[in-house]
Amino acid sequence: MANLTTNDVAPVSFSDFPEDVQLCILSFLTPSEISAFACTSKRFLSLCTSDSKLWFTLCDRRWGSKTQISKWGSGRITYRLLYRTLIEWENLIGFWRRSGEVTLGVASPPLIFFEWGSSFVIGSRVSPSKLGTYDVIKAPFLCLSITPEGETVNFLDANGKIESSDDFVNAAQAGFLESDLIAVHVSFIGKDHVVVEENLSFTYLNSQVPKNTGFRRSSSSGNVRSEDIGVVEEMIGAESGSPGSLPDRFMSEIYQYFANRTSPGGERASRRQRKREKERQCRRKWVPEHFVKIDCSPTSSRPLQGLWKGISDDRNLYFFLATYDDIGGISCRTIGDSSKPLSGGSPVFWTSKTTFLEAPFSPEEEYLYDSRIHLQPLAVADHIHGHHPLTKTEVVSRILSINSSYALVIPDLAGTSANPRDVEGRIWLYENGTFGFGFLRNHFIVDLKHIAEHGCLLDTMESL
Repeated sequence: MANLTTNDVAPVSFSDFPEDVQLCILSFLTPSEISAFACTSKRFLSLCTSDSKLWFTLCDRRWGSKTQISKWGSGRITYRLLYRTLIEWENLIGFWRRSGEVTLGVASPPLIFFEWGSSFVIGSRVSPSKLGTYDVIKAPFLCLSITPEGETVNFLDANGKIESSDDFVNAAQAGFLESDLIAVHVSFIGKDHVVVEENLSFTYLNSQVPKNTGFRRSSSSGNVRSEDIGVVEEMIGAESGSPGSLPDRFMSEIYQYFANRTSPGGERASRRQRKREKERQCRRKWVPEHFVKIDCSPTSSRPLQGLWKGISDDRNLYFFLATYDDIGGISCRTIGDSSKPLSGGSPVFWTSKTTFLEAPFSPEEEYLYDSRIHLQPLAVADHIHGHHPLTKTEVVSRILSINSSYALVIPDLAGTSANPRDVEGRIWLYENGTFGFGFLRNHFIVDLKHIAEHGCLLDTMESL
């Protein structure tokens, strides 16, 4: 019997695969790689430029489980355009914190959480509840979507009047001035920094300009390289000929002027229009705000990293941001209410030594943990006549020594032998991946829990 060799096996080329298998393989490539592959043959060129096949497969593999890709732009935009838009917007998903000074008179949120909607991306204000529980208040703030004409439109609710995401999306898609929404640009500066600024060229749909003025495309580029789109990039159209340009609006205003002069009730309609325009112009403009992305994913080497929530000694819920610096040090700050001065980043603890104590622990360390109570939500504490109850002890895997914020605010306390309890503390890392912290000067432990898991906020509630 003859021995089979590798030379006896007929080679299988990419062309031999069924088309659905080919599309599945190509969906793992980048647009620039697809462009290079399309140059190999006319058959592959036809396959790579098929919007309903390849570009649908690209979008469906990447975002099909997160959003309804067939509903974007009311199902009337190309999947090639959808891919180009969503590949940029997917970097928004997650937590972002405001950077810079607070603008007086503007409800600028200190923390935003972006997530996928059915045919939009929604950014919500996230803040601790005032009920003494772990509930997190979630209120819509910024909505990004695409019109059936393929234009991106971004609206924000500066005053926090809209309560639900559905109401926000309906108002944003309508573009009505009465909804107090502000059209904005969302511009990337790298991948971890965005600027939100008012789109002054946007034409609202309820103005007397004919409805086909449409939307101006908002600029949100910056983190996607142009070569990634490749030669298959779809041309949207010349900007000079787009609806809503200055000549079109000028001719429409002339037409409206003479129509109001000759039609019954035209003067009253003109006065109402001028009043609405004056109110819109008098509305406080949105001052550009900068937001920086938060890395909320703890790792084996950085187990404390991320955004956490915990009940403090005043029985209120706080958000805690733990970060690592370039030399391995750890610092923790609160992310507070933007309406209160100096509450946006109060220091809590810090340490430059990140070596954990491993089990078994000394009797002194065990006593420090066992002799302290774990602060609980107000509803639980009230069952014990207003006192903080001692909860079920978590299993401690490692312990880390820290310094309190007193050592930063009052440097003379740091390193002194008189009152070491004023600045010294501990972090107890639990086996479930969470941790608690406390200081020697106190007799309680603040247990920190995750704010979000697997891209979803936990314990959410609507604003009251």
